[in-house]
Amino acid sequence: MSDTAFQRERARVGRVVARVALLSSLALAALLPARGAASSEPDQVHLGVARSMSDSGYYVADKKGYFRDEGIAVAMTAFSSAALMVAPLGTGELDVGGGTVSAGLYNAVSRGILLKVVADQASMRPGYGFAGLMVRKDLVESGRYRTLADLKGMRVAMTAPGTGTSSTLNQLLIKGGLTYGDADVVYLAFPEHLTAYLNKAIDASLTTEPTMTQMIEEGVAVRVLGNDQVVPDQQIAVAIYSGKFIADRRDVARRFMRAYLRGVRDYYAALKGGRLAGPGADEIISILTDYTTIKDPAMYRRIIPSSVDPDGRVKLGSLRTDLAFYKAHGFVQSDAIEVEDVVDNSFVEEAVKALGPYRGPHDP
Repeated sequence: MSDTAFQRERARVGRVVARVALLSSLALAALLPARGAASSEPDQVHLGVARSMSDSGYYVADKKGYFRDEGIAVAMTAFSSAALMVAPLGTGELDVGGGTVSAGLYNAVSRGILLKVVADQASMRPGYGFAGLMVRKDLVESGRYRTLADLKGMRVAMTAPGTGTSSTLNQLLIKGGLTYGDADVVYLAFPEHLTAYLNKAIDASLTTEPTMTQMIEEGVAVRVLGNDQVVPDQQIAVAIYSGKFIADRRDVARRFMRAYLRGVRDYYAALKGGRLAGPGADEIISILTDYTTIKDPAMYRRIIPSSVDPDGRVKLGSLRTDLAFYKAHGFVQSDAIEVEDVVDNSFVEEAVKALGPYRGPHDP
């Protein structure tokens, strides 16, 4: 082969090699995004719920894809009470939980368990007293009960000691000129209140929905006062982050809060006139029947729903009132702990900054 032919052949081979290299690099570049997308799994968040209306923000955010929008997949675990969430929140097995700010939460934090209240989940906005003081109907009709002072010596049911409900009872008794020890307190789960009235085992109770409406419809008890009249704007349920979630996955915690508040705002917009009767109420009721233990949509239209702050603000004044009661009656073991030790407003503040303040429908 002549030198000229050899050079031409070498140049041709070089062009082929270059073309193959280019095609290989383009194929690799095309594959890399696909591989990246396949390996980009959503962040798992383990959430404890009570399967009640106070969890509405979570359910709406999950159903409408708001968590998915933030790259989050939520795994929900149902608990019979918020108190049972404290231990798994403390160990980090749960990232987020929801329920009442009870004495047990303060005691856990006092023992060094890292938990933070981060947002409103249910509160007693005037007109939305989804819990209230019930009195047995025959006692009202006979005149045995006329005023709060008549609670003296009565058997009054609530769910557990050292809860916001016990603080509410304390406020009721004070309004009646009584002290906490003047009532004969018994502890029963809310669904058990109806049976207790039927058996005349209790005289009064602090009961929440839907049991409250069921008792009225059964004709066994009378709603004397809503909790919104006793302690306006009382903080009933809150969202709680585990310390591990905050420390190790703060960005996920921020994104979770943005999605949660979007769900809260949709729920809040559906409230009107003390009922689920506002814009989007049918959709919200459909979601709640899917996620909660109440499967009758008509019941959701009859009961008084819980309210919630659409910007997620926690009502610190209410928490301080409850904590003072817990300390005074020995439910909280440390005098040093304060509300500020368990509340972290930063996640709500960042979420509102990102989403903007709520500007949707407002129920007067």
